[in-house]
Amino acid sequence: MKNIVILISGGGSNMAAIIRCAQRESWLESFGARVAAVISNRADAGGLALAREHRIATDVVDHRRFATREAFDTELSVAIERHQPSLVVLAGFMRILTPQFVQRYQGRLLNIHPSLLPAFPGLHTHQRAIDAGCRFAGATVHQVTPELDHGPILERAVVPVLPDDTAETLAARVLVQEHQIYPRAIAALLPGLSGCAP
Repeated sequence: MKNIVILISGGGSNMAAIIRCAQRESWLESFGARVAAVISNRADAGGLALAREHRIATDVVDHRRFATREAFDTELSVAIERHQPSLVVLAGFMRILTPQFVQRYQGRLLNIHPSLLPAFPGLHTHQRAIDAGCRFAGATVHQVTPELDHGPILERAVVPVLPDDTAETLAARVLVQEHQIYPRAIAALLPGLSGCAP
């Protein structure tokens, strides 16, 4: 079995898109893959209820309980390892992970970022693209490396920046594309992943 563990901090719209795609395209039958668990650093993350509706295991590792980022990441790894992950997917997980955590899951840790990397790593990407006069923005799926919002690029979507765009209107159009490219990037990796014993 190829288990996918998704990490979220909020509503989980990308998580939902991945779950829908896994069901629609029968990842279990085609690749022996499934979304095995959804873990959040926030107990009030809306995506947890959605995961439970799909009978997916959920867990919460509250970052506020830990004095250091390293301690949090250690406990997060314990929660992840309960599900024997083949792939760990960051879907709106708003925590910067330590290099040790990233190295542990090297090659199996994915993120989606709402810009055309390497442009605009970090936060407030849509406003920064508008302020810079960019004609195009978009989203990037990439493997996670210790350097923030870097790593091998797996998928991109390009969205035009319209003359009357605000950060909110641009973000909404980019999000539509995120929901398409993230599941597609994951599906492309599934044939080459190794699984755990059923």
